Amino acid sequence: MAMMALYPGTFDPITNGHLDIIHRSLSIFDRVLVAVAVNVRKEPLFGTEERMDLIRAAVGPEPRLEVDAFQGLLVDYVRRRGARVVVRGLRAIADFEYEFQLAHMNRRLAPGVDTIFLPTTQENFYVSSSLVKEIASFGGDVSGVVPVAVNHALRARFPPATLPTP
Repeated sequence: MAMMALYPGTFDPITNGHLDIIHRSLSIFDRVLVAVAVNVRKEPLFGTEERMDLIRAAVGPEPRLEVDAFQGLLVDYVRRRGARVVVRGLRAIADFEYEFQLAHMNRRLAPGVDTIFLPTTQENFYVSSSLVKEIASFGGDVSGVVPVAVNHALRARFPPATLPTP
């Protein structure tokens, strides 16, 4: 029986840290479902379909990977999709506290669903989607921390400012 893991997140936008977690998950599980969270209380930079397309572009052709979107409780979506494992990436100790609480609540709501934590690699532990968007909004170079397609999408959203000549 193939083991499917679900990797949820807003991925607004996907970063190289997310990509690392996806690739490592694919080395552990038979199938990985990247689930883009649709949060009506948040105003994302990229729409749901855009985020899904950016993930697909970043990963490339991979038959064991599926990208989908969901709303509502994660555990309800996990059960609907038939996954038994949720993958979460950790950057720092502060992430662990929050993720640990979530994992225990999810386990209480869905006893058959486990959460595994994968720490990010050293070169990606400081990278977050929020930080990437902030840097890009000021014209900063984020090309080293996001996939090529995301870098292009960010540059289209935030064209470099033309500085006045003195």
